[in-house]
Amino acid sequence: MKTEDIINIARQTITEEAAAVAKLTDYIDDDFTQAVDYILHSKGRVVITGIGKSAIIANKIVATMNSTGTPAIFMHAADAIHGDLGIIQQEDVVICISKSGNTPEIKVLVPLLKRGNNKLIAITSNKGSVLAQQADWVLYAHVEKEACPNNLAPTTSTTAQLVLGDALAVCLLEMKHFGSSDFAKYHPGGALGKRLYLKVSDIVVHNQKPEVSPDTDIKKVIVEISAKMLGVAAVIANNEIVGVVTDGDIRRMLSKTDSIKGLTAKDIMSTNPKTIDWDSLAIDALSLMEKNKITQLLVTHNGVYAGVIHLHNLIQEGLL
Repeated sequence: MKTEDIINIARQTITEEAAAVAKLTDYIDDDFTQAVDYILHSKGRVVITGIGKSAIIANKIVATMNSTGTPAIFMHAADAIHGDLGIIQQEDVVICISKSGNTPEIKVLVPLLKRGNNKLIAITSNKGSVLAQQADWVLYAHVEKEACPNNLAPTTSTTAQLVLGDALAVCLLEMKHFGSSDFAKYHPGGALGKRLYLKVSDIVVHNQKPEVSPDTDIKKVIVEISAKMLGVAAVIANNEIVGVVTDGDIRRMLSKTDSIKGLTAKDIMSTNPKTIDWDSLAIDALSLMEKNKITQLLVTHNGVYAGVIHLHNLIQEGLL
């Protein structure tokens, strides 16, 4: 098979699945809104079940809901009829995922689910199926055909199931006013977690604190900047930040004068330097640096100079 053929097949697959996903917007109806509202006000968890590829999709939706403030748990449909029905508690809501809605395991499971008082939400492509007929609400995941050329392997259908699950989770997230600080509680690990919880103070405490006075001799300013290895020194007077001297200021000075004798920090410093509060998120420091095209920020704590945060710190933390 030629490279061009591979590219065409890949593009066709993506195009077909994208079209099927776009068509799902036509199927968002009262059943969807009522299902969202019921889950929102439920005192229990969301138990999501399925078999085969639908079970894999169920696991992903469970993970998404758990990380966005909706407690959820996975129950395999085959295991459910062999004892795992005990997972379902009295106030739980059950979501059952099945393309056909008529697989043998689903046919056995659905009547067992209906014996309790738990509400049943179906995600299926077949409104005439046993699952759809027994469900309290049906989320219609119809697709014309699978991306598989034999129309057999679950491809487009599982994508549709996943998208409907994401739609449920995002609706619930919005209705709960679930923000980035809430997300950080459930996702403290990795670069994503750091973006949500890592503070400027967590970084600055490990840096040295370069500072000079307005009358500090230029030679001593250069030594201070070099020794503290942050490419900058804050200029402090009466416990207040009055300016900043960067290694760039030093280079510009040297390009303009042959002698540094008699020069002090106030002669070359930049006034009104960019600062950030000690309690700010590190990701906000990165945004401020990018906006102003600089590599350092002076950090303040209760209005007092507390140190420097450098772009290299943020790179080391995996924020860039």
